[in-house]
Amino acid sequence: MEERLQKIISRAGLASRRKAEEWIREGRVTVNGRVVTEMGAKADPDRDSIKVSGRLVRGAGGAFRYILLNKPRGVLSTLSDPEGRRTVVDLLKGVKERVYPVGRLDFDSEGLLLLTNDGDLANRLMHPRHGVEKTYLVKVQGVLAEGQIERLSRGIPLEEGRTAPARIRKIRKTEANSWIEITIHEGRKRQVRRMVEKVGHTVLKLKRIRYAFLTPAGLPTGAFRALTPGEAQKLKRLTGMEEGPGSPRSAEARPGRGE
Repeated sequence: MEERLQKIISRAGLASRRKAEEWIREGRVTVNGRVVTEMGAKADPDRDSIKVSGRLVRGAGGAFRYILLNKPRGVLSTLSDPEGRRTVVDLLKGVKERVYPVGRLDFDSEGLLLLTNDGDLANRLMHPRHGVEKTYLVKVQGVLAEGQIERLSRGIPLEEGRTAPARIRKIRKTEANSWIEITIHEGRKRQVRRMVEKVGHTVLKLKRIRYAFLTPAGLPTGAFRALTPGEAQKLKRLTGMEEGPGSPRSAEARPGRGE
């Protein structure tokens, strides 16, 4: 079935639709060897040869893969590394499709990481306007004072702007360290570590223990599993891709709901 080129490219996980439109305007996209610059141009991902800058677009017509990985420390959330360090791809034994991390976890961080070749869903999950929550278990050097916890919950001014309010739950503390849970819906680079540094402390350990409704239950460190069809559908509803109970789009349709 024919679809707009920008949708096909985005769904393959190569870029957002807006970026794909830029590539089309720049003449970087070909269909069956012909350069296409028309914004409304369509193609059949199951039949046509679609390339971006000479690279064949794969995964646009086939089934999507949605994978939940419990990333260990010392693994990069990228597809390759020029220094030869381990990446998440090295952990996905048996996965033939080219899947991409949805956001990332730092090299020294661990926990839940989603990977998919569904570019539309990935872009929506990463955009803060959809409010997809991520919860981290954080070990902090030193004891956090109540005022510091309050500052973290209100939002912290970083170089690129103030972070959105966060939910903080105190887990325990010792004479030397504090353990907290912090829930955010943004995905700035090293956000939690930078927030904690701004209140005068250092993160010693960081683990993502929840992504939306997903948890690492039954998933050992370094292991992965495919999302169930129901889990994938629920993520789509959360980001407004599909109508359903609890989806942002259906909520907006209800009368009496303001911003």
